[in-house]
Amino acid sequence: MTRRVVILSAGMGAGHDGVAVELAGRLAARGAEVEVIDVLQVLPFRLGPLLRGWYQWAIRRAPWLYEVIYQVFFAGKQGPSSSPLAGLGAARLLRLPGMRGCDEVVSTFHLAAQMAGLLRERGLLRARSTVLLTDFAVHRMWLHPGNDRYLCPDPAAAGPVTAATGRPAYPCAPVVRPRFRHVATGGAEPDGVWGRIGAREGDRLVLVSSGSWGVGRVERTARLLARSGRYTPVVLCGGNAALRRRLAAGGAGIALGWRDDLPALMAAAYALVDNAAGLTCQEAFAAGLPVVSYLPIAGHGRASALTAARAGVSAHARRGADLLRALDDLGDRRERALALFGSPSAESLIMPLPAPAVSPPAPAPGWGATWTEGSSRR
Repeated sequence: MTRRVVILSAGMGAGHDGVAVELAGRLAARGAEVEVIDVLQVLPFRLGPLLRGWYQWAIRRAPWLYEVIYQVFFAGKQGPSSSPLAGLGAARLLRLPGMRGCDEVVSTFHLAAQMAGLLRERGLLRARSTVLLTDFAVHRMWLHPGNDRYLCPDPAAAGPVTAATGRPAYPCAPVVRPRFRHVATGGAEPDGVWGRIGAREGDRLVLVSSGSWGVGRVERTARLLARSGRYTPVVLCGGNAALRRRLAAGGAGIALGWRDDLPALMAAAYALVDNAAGLTCQEAFAAGLPVVSYLPIAGHGRASALTAARAGVSAHARRGADLLRALDDLGDRRERALALFGSPSAESLIMPLPAPAVSPPAPAPGWGATWTEGSSRR
C-alpha cells in the first residue's frame, strides 16, 4: 500500500520550503505519495501573509525588536510554551483534504510543529507526527510533547530535545540537494564560474550570503573583504534587487541575484560568510566549503550561528578583524561539518526501505527438490 506523507512548511524565506521540497522528492523516490502544505496559508483572517510581511519588515528595519521578541517568546524560560497561532490554524489544517488518511506528518517549520503536536495531543490527528528541525538553535517553539519524534541535523540537539519533550530525538543528515554533496567529492566543476560572474581567474572568491530576501548588513561585510585586498566578495543578494544595485554602484566586489548554479559557485569559492546558519549554510557544509558567520541577523539567525560555532562546524567572528583572521586560518571545521552527513538521512528514518526478501537456503543433498521452509527431515 502506498504510504501517504504530508510535509508542513512555511514560506518564511526559502529555507523551510527548500528542505520540504527536497525531502518530498526523496520520499517520492521511495514510493510515497507526498504533499507539501504551507501552514501560513491555513491561518484565518490572512494572518499568514501578515505574519510573513511583519517578520520581513522587522528583520530589515527593526532587528532589535525581533531580537527582544525572540528572547522573550522563543528562547526565554518564562515565556509561553506554545503560540496562539497554532490553535487558530490547527483545526483548519485538519480539514484540508490532504490531511485525511495520511500516514505521517513531517513539520519543517516551528509553527507547523506546534499545530501537529496540538492535534496529536488532542487525539485529532491519527498519523504519526515527526518534526524535522531546520534551525541549529532549537528554541521552545519547535518543541511540543504531542509530536511523536524529532529529527536533528545537529546531533548535539537530540539529548536536549528529548529532555524537553519526553519524545525520542534522532540525529539525521542535513537535507540539502545532492548536487552540493557532489562538490565535496569533486563531482562539481567550477570551470567558467569566474567568467560568468565577472571575476578574474585566480581571484579568491568569498561568498557572502544574505538569504532569499537579501537581508542583513552584508554591504558592510563586502566592503571589509574588498578592502583587505586578499578576498573578492561575491554577495548573494537573493531577490533583493535594490541591494544588488547598491552593491554594484559601490564597487565592493560582485553582486549576484538569485542563482541556480550555487553548487558551481561553491566549488569555485574559498569560503562562505553567512549571517543566518540556515539552508545556504548547510549547503556549504555539504559542499565542504568552510563557513564563517559574521553580523548574523537577529533572533534565530544569531542563535543558530553561535550554536554552529560551538559545535565546531563553523567559525563566528564578532569583529571585522576576527573575520579576516578566521578566513586566513580556516582550521579543520570543514571536516567537522562534513561529518554531519554521516548521520542517517531523514528519508531513511521517516520511511525505511523494506528489507530485501531472503530466499530459503538451497536444499541439502538428499532432502529432495520439494523442500520448503518449515519442513523437517524424517
